[in-house]
Amino acid sequence: MKNLILISILFLSFVSFSQKITRGPDIGEIYFLGPTHTGTGLYYSTDFGETAVCMDSIIVNQAMAVTADKADGYVYYVTMGGSLYISDNFGYQNSWELINNNIYVYIKSGVIDGYIYNAIVSHSDDFGNSFIPHSYNGFYGNLISSEIDVEENIGYTIVNKTFVPDTIYLLITYDNFENLETKKTFNYNNGEFVYISRGVNNGELYLYNKVRKHICFSNDYGETFTLNNVLNFGDSISHSIVGGRQGGELFILVNAINMMGQNAHTYILHSVDYGISFELFHTFSKGQEPLLANFSAKTEGGESIKDIDSVYYVTGDMPLDVQFYSYSIGDINTYEWDFNNDGIVDSYEENPVYTYTDTGWYSINLTVYDNFDTNSFVREDYLYVYELTGIENEFCNNDNKIQCFPNPFSKQITFNLPYNLEPEINEMAIYNNAGTIVKIIKSKDQRIIWDGTNISGNKCLPGVYYITCKNRKYSSKVLLTS
Repeated sequence: MKNLILISILFLSFVSFSQKITRGPDIGEIYFLGPTHTGTGLYYSTDFGETAVCMDSIIVNQAMAVTADKADGYVYYVTMGGSLYISDNFGYQNSWELINNNIYVYIKSGVIDGYIYNAIVSHSDDFGNSFIPHSYNGFYGNLISSEIDVEENIGYTIVNKTFVPDTIYLLITYDNFENLETKKTFNYNNGEFVYISRGVNNGELYLYNKVRKHICFSNDYGETFTLNNVLNFGDSISHSIVGGRQGGELFILVNAINMMGQNAHTYILHSVDYGISFELFHTFSKGQEPLLANFSAKTEGGESIKDIDSVYYVTGDMPLDVQFYSYSIGDINTYEWDFNNDGIVDSYEENPVYTYTDTGWYSINLTVYDNFDTNSFVREDYLYVYELTGIENEFCNNDNKIQCFPNPFSKQITFNLPYNLEPEINEMAIYNNAGTIVKIIKSKDQRIIWDGTNISGNKCLPGVYYITCKNRKYSSKVLLTS
């Protein structure tokens, strides 16, 4: 009975959103499904999507999902009806062979030549010719997406529960989907589609919320996630993600099709910093382009990755030089940047640098123009500029840092103290930017949690705080946001 229920769940889930882009075995190599002048085609690129060749525009019109094998030149696609096809010649037309008729729309390649995963239900070690079933004990709810880790036998699945409207769950397996357990819960509506893709190192996992356009990343097997970016895509635009072959690499496929296919465009967004910034490639063009403003920013030192439960923003010490990156879509002839959202244009450059000389929160607005339309993207409270005093040199310019996460934080922050401290009692002092102690926490544990309150139990004001332990031998700097 469990298998019958799961079949129905998988079919319904993946018809609406399936994998349209996949990494190849080499760096820079990707395959993706996109529009052609006559329908849909399989494209192949060896330069990160900057240029692409249409390999087949006939048989793959029925393709619902695509994945590339670890072996060079091998690529698969699956139809809505569950037929699995394989090509051993990079997907060239007339190189496809039907090898299975009982595959779900969702497929994933393994990290070994010839391995392919049929959702969480089974896997093949012989290029899809036969499949080994999994028990998936502990599975519950409705399956949304799944992925395997680079580390052997570890895998993940995203599920929701029909009668739990405000939660989505991440399950993990340590024995190749024989058994599953809950790893993390997300405060997402259960109707939101959440897609996952692995990175290049053990425990790395990208998570993309298609509804909220959130790009999140974990490097600890899904224990914690950072919210690295929020994108500006219309609901009518199809998009899919896949991790690459380099550290921090992420690809996003964007297919924009309207007016019954009279306008059709494909874009590849390529990132090498875990989705914080992107380079945009326009691989197929037909008719008028859409117009969408997209941007992000980085500061010197890269303080720009935030906790998944807070809003993504950038921080730094005044005066703060900020590099802005536009990866806006469209035939753009004018960029208008408003770096404090006061209605005054501050720059017309595509990728400007701006220096902030006052402290506080800043909202950023980018407006782009083509010959027909305009589009704006506002990132509210996207930048926080603070001012340091001499306390910075006293407490934080040393190599003995206290580990803490998430940082910045809004609700609570966890500190992992060094194990070479005295085991009887650990005393941690918290100072504000003026050097005044706001709280002292004593604990027998190596892990200490601070909820952002002062010695009186009142919430501290947002800003930079300094943490010291054991006669200031160990220290850290944290940012309380609200």
